[in-house]
Amino acid sequence: MAKFRVKRLVRFGHCDPAGIAYFPAYIDMLVGVVEDFWIALGFPWTDQLGHRNIANPTAHLSCDFIRASRQGDVLTFTMTLERIGNSSLALGHNVTRGEEVVWTCKQVLVAMDTKSGTAMRWPDDIRAALKNFAEAPDVPGDPTGA
Repeated sequence: MAKFRVKRLVRFGHCDPAGIAYFPAYIDMLVGVVEDFWIALGFPWTDQLGHRNIANPTAHLSCDFIRASRQGDVLTFTMTLERIGNSSLALGHNVTRGEEVVWTCKQVLVAMDTKSGTAMRWPDDIRAALKNFAEAPDVPGDPTGA
């Protein structure tokens, strides 16, 4: 199973007054990782939204927060594509600090026609790219962790 990996630095703005990464900041990081995945796949959201009227909203999100992280920690987000449905995409996320699991997440995205606001079948070219990813070796993400 292919894996998409990116690193993210926990910054000052990601932390609550106790100095611990705040869970909404984790979700914001996760959105960036998913956006980077679509860029690596060749279908950036700017193209999907701007030219094809396709959005990929999250229909389901389930997270388990296992360990705290703090400013300065470098987290590795590893994403796997678990299932390609007619109009959905199931993703698994494993977030680590070194070898230590910090949190995990299951996410379901839906292909949505932005004009009608309804689910749509994945276009053939996007479905083919998703299938190719699922069968590929690991795909590196943005090495800068931006």
